[in-house]
Order: sequence, then structure tokens, then C-alpha cells
Amino acid sequence: MKKETVIVLDFGGQYNQLIARRVRECNVYCEVKPYTVSLDEIKAMEPKGIIFTGGPNSVYDDTSPRYQKEIFELGIPILGICYGAQVIAHTLGGLVKTAPVSEYGHTEVEINTSDVMFEGVSAKTVCWMSHTDYIETAPEGFKVTAHTPVCPVAAMACPERNLYATQFHPEVMHTAEGQKMLSNFVYKICGCCGDWKMDSFVETTIENLREQIGEGKVLCALSGGVDSSVAAVLLSKAVGRQLTCVFVDHGLLRKNEGDEVEAVFGSNGSYELNFIRVNAQQRYYDKLRGVTDPEEKRKIIGAEFIRVFEEEAKKIGAVDYLVQGTIYPDVIESGLGKSAVIKSHHNVGGLPDVVDFKEIIEPLRMLFKDEVRKAGLELGIPKHLVFRQPFPGPGLGIRIIGEVTEEKVKIVQEADYIYREEIAKAGLDKSLGQYFAALTNMRSVGVMGDFRTYDYAVALRAVNTSDFMTADAAQLPWEVLNKVANRIVNEVNGVNRVVYDCTGKPPGTIEFE
Repeated sequence: MKKETVIVLDFGGQYNQLIARRVRECNVYCEVKPYTVSLDEIKAMEPKGIIFTGGPNSVYDDTSPRYQKEIFELGIPILGICYGAQVIAHTLGGLVKTAPVSEYGHTEVEINTSDVMFEGVSAKTVCWMSHTDYIETAPEGFKVTAHTPVCPVAAMACPERNLYATQFHPEVMHTAEGQKMLSNFVYKICGCCGDWKMDSFVETTIENLREQIGEGKVLCALSGGVDSSVAAVLLSKAVGRQLTCVFVDHGLLRKNEGDEVEAVFGSNGSYELNFIRVNAQQRYYDKLRGVTDPEEKRKIIGAEFIRVFEEEAKKIGAVDYLVQGTIYPDVIESGLGKSAVIKSHHNVGGLPDVVDFKEIIEPLRMLFKDEVRKAGLELGIPKHLVFRQPFPGPGLGIRIIGEVTEEKVKIVQEADYIYREEIAKAGLDKSLGQYFAALTNMRSVGVMGDFRTYDYAVALRAVNTSDFMTADAAQLPWEVLNKVANRIVNEVNGVNRVVYDCTGKPPGTIEFE
């Protein structure tokens, strides 16, 4: 049976994949396509619905992204969000203008009339606005379903043609009842029943991997993190001993983490894996010497991963496939379609042009982090591994601002270990989305005992998030922060100052680089 699908057409907005994430919360498969995708490809996918994303452009700019008018004649329900709403209005004869006052942030939206998109939504509800242009007049046949004092057409609908639009962003958590609105679109307008779940994903993926790989040999990049662990277990269930897992200890791991990974996946662990540990610490330190640009660091670390795998592949004989734990947020932030590149990821950026494998397999490429965790539980992976703290592929290389040295790695390992230990003691570890210590490149004057110091500042980070696409800085108890700061300054050589990062995502990213 063909799975029901909703397509997100990406017009360059930063929340493009978050829309897909919200649709998947309705247990409906959702895939993002660039706005350049052909109408024939859209038809071939037989989507139950289409969502136009936001974007930074103006519909009056000739170079701005748009889509051919014929898409509105398919009879497929369409929801336009922000710029996507303006594309619908402009294409179908409405009036889009520059707003007298730009709206950004929390805005109270008043629902004008009963509409299926707003069933169960409060008459006045707080939504997230982010626009300069706005729809002043809806196209013929549309009714205005919501407004604000600044935005006369905050939402509009033409039920007869299955066309809907919101100037605000229902997909972000800052829109109080946004998920209810998207659920209404997915279930009531698109007619989806919500049958896409992790058990079916796991079963289908294992079958597809088995068919794709056949008798081939597989090399898996195993870091011990959630993503690579789930990918490894998926592959082991699909092809068994055809799989070799290579764990590269690049010297940029958290304290004791290399030994912990080996204890779980090595010969004394619980899994039937061919496990190889490569101790390449000095090799990475040498490559990163003098490098300060975060993108260059990422590319060096990513390229070196591939070089190590190529060397290990030669030792074990011919290898046909390389497996990586790439997930959807990695792809998103490395740039998809015409969206802005936030940062490259070692799994999807910095790979050499010539890779000595037949093909790269990324079985989790279309999953968000919480979906990966669900898949891990479905596979029977222990909870303490599934809910392990996220850790980036480039490791501490992007939690050290500026040049990476062995001395700095030691500092951030010790500081991070203390931070995580105190978070766990306080019982906060289960409620936080992610937390870690990073080493800034700032040095400042301090006093310790009777001596003047000139040492580094450590930055603490903790966020609350469900999808890692948006996040709020966690409001940690002062007594916990105070204890962590005192311990780090007293126990970690080279540190005389500790700061706490209060920035959300956006405008910041969760990691520092």
C-alpha cells in the first residue's frame, strides 16, 4: 500500500524542514522538495497535500522563487505559509504590498470566521510573525479568515479549490495553537489518516537495505552517538556479518567516551558487529593545527573521516558501501534547494569528490532526532543509549572556538564532564534537550589565591527542544550553575571564568560552530 505523503515545497525559508517535522507529528510522511521540482514529479508522488514554505524574498522581484499556476489546478490541497501565502495571493490576483510596519515575533491574531483550518482554535491566539511584505487584498474567491492590526489578511481560504494560506508561521513552537492548525490541514483538509509510524519505517528500511546491499560488504561510521548507533543496528539486522563498524577516536570525544563506546559495541558488548577502533588522535591534532575557521575545521574533520575509512577498507578487503548516520537536520542546515546554508555537517559537507566506495548509504537521512530515537527503541536498543546526549560528528572540534589543540581538548573534556555530572545530580538530565560545555577563545584576568591569572572562559549551554530545529535556552537553577562554575574554576587548569549562554535557536544555533 502506497504511504500517504504531504510535500513541502521549499521557497528558501529557514523553517522549511520544521514544517515537515510538524506534519510527521501527525504520523503522516512528509518530504521536502525544492520549488524547482517539476509538476510531473509532484503528480507522480500523488501527494495528499502540498505546503509552500516561507522565504526571504519579495514576490515582486523577478528573480524570486515562485511556481507555475497549474499547480493550483491539480485539486490537491495547498497551504501557503508566510512567503508561500504571498505567492498564492500574487499568482491568483491578490494584492501583496510592503507592510507599513514589519511584524516580527509574537503577535495576537484574531480569527475572523469559522474555517476548517481553525477548528478548535481560540478566537484570539498568539502566533509567530516574520514578514515585511503582507497580503493586503485576498484573491477573488478567497475569504479572509484571520487578521491583526497590521496585517489585514493574516490568513485566507478558498475551500472550493482547497487553497489555504497563513501569513504567520504555524509550524514554530512560538505559535501557541499552530500544531492544531496543521493537524486540521493534514487530517480534515488533506484527508490523511496518519498511518506512518516507526515500526513500519524500521521494517521497510531493513528490507530495502537487504535488497540494496545484496552480498556486498558494508563499512559503517560508528561514533557511539544515537544516530550512528541506530544506523549500525539497522544495518546489522539487514546484512549481519557483512557489516564492519569502524569507530574513529579522533581525540575530540567527551571524557572517557572512546572506552565507553568500545565497551558497548566491541567484542565484549551486546551486539553482533565487526568492531574496529582506530586511535587517530594525533593525526587530527596535526591536521587542525593553526585552523580557526569553523567551516574549514568541519571540512577537515569530515575529509579525515573518509580517509580513515578508506584505509580501514583496504585492510579488510573490498568494501562496497559506506554507511553514515546522517539525519534530516544535518541535511537541512547544510543547505537544501535554495535555502540558506547555516553550517555544513561532517556527514553531508566536506566529503572528498572521490570516495573509494560504490555508494554512501544514509538510512536515517529523512528522520528527525526524536524519530531516530523512536526507531532505536523499535530496534530494541537500550534506553540509556537511545536517549544519550546528542554529540556532533566533528565532536569537540566545534565546541572549541578557534584553534583546536590537545591542551584545549583536555580543558573542555574536564569542564564538560563536571557540568554533565552536576546536571545529573540535580535530576535535570532527563528534562533538557541538550547541554554541554564549550571553550571560548576569550582569555581574561582573574585572581586565584594571591596570584593573578590570565586564563580561558568556559561557556555552558543548555536548551529545551523537541526537534532541534528550534530551541529555547533552559533556565537552570542558579545554585546548579553556581556549583558547576565553582567546580570548573577550581578543578580545571587553564580556566578562570564560566559564562552561561542564554541564546535561543534562532537566532543562534545549538552548537557554537
